[in-house]
Amino acid sequence: MNSHKERIIAGIGGGLAILVVFTLTLQAELSVQGDIVLIASMGASAVLLFAAPHSLLSQPWNVIGGHLVSALIGVVVHRLVADTALASGLAVGLAIIAMHYLRCLHPPGGATSLIPIILGPAGESYGLILVLFPIGTSALAMILLAMLFNLPFGWRRYPLPLRPKTTKTTGQVASYPDISHADFVAALAEIDTFVDISEEDLLRIYRYATRRR
Repeated sequence: MNSHKERIIAGIGGGLAILVVFTLTLQAELSVQGDIVLIASMGASAVLLFAAPHSLLSQPWNVIGGHLVSALIGVVVHRLVADTALASGLAVGLAIIAMHYLRCLHPPGGATSLIPIILGPAGESYGLILVLFPIGTSALAMILLAMLFNLPFGWRRYPLPLRPKTTKTTGQVASYPDISHADFVAALAEIDTFVDISEEDLLRIYRYATRRR
């Protein structure tokens, strides 16, 4: 339900982010395959950061933690498992589990976990340094750019506040009156940005919440 203006802003932001990441990647002098996978992984992060900045999957800890833990798992698995197919499956599977437990689920992390494996013997010369550079620095650069880029646009809050708003008098989480279906539709249109939850799921969550009163 977002406007043409919002879509264009998201595209410009994502393009700038990849320009920065590509420049950093060239400094690392990875192999062609390594460059391709890293750019692909960060390109997926750019979609989340600039097209869905309000998503929990786009928040700083998800981006940094997701990429770092996935890269670390990829390095370790590559050293312990010789078979490429088995190593790839293990790396992605373990990365998903680790991101879940560390509460830093970030889908592009799955691709990041494959970078050390795809690099092959060339990746071994980098070792754990690969986790910090260029992977960690690229993720951090994208987060900083997202903060600066989204700052002028009041409706694009990034990152999200860490705590829910509380009332000044009681210190309790603010309560809201009953909301109709029409209210939901109008609110989604007014946000003017991509929300990664369907209207039906949002209404279902509301029904579950009101049932607990």
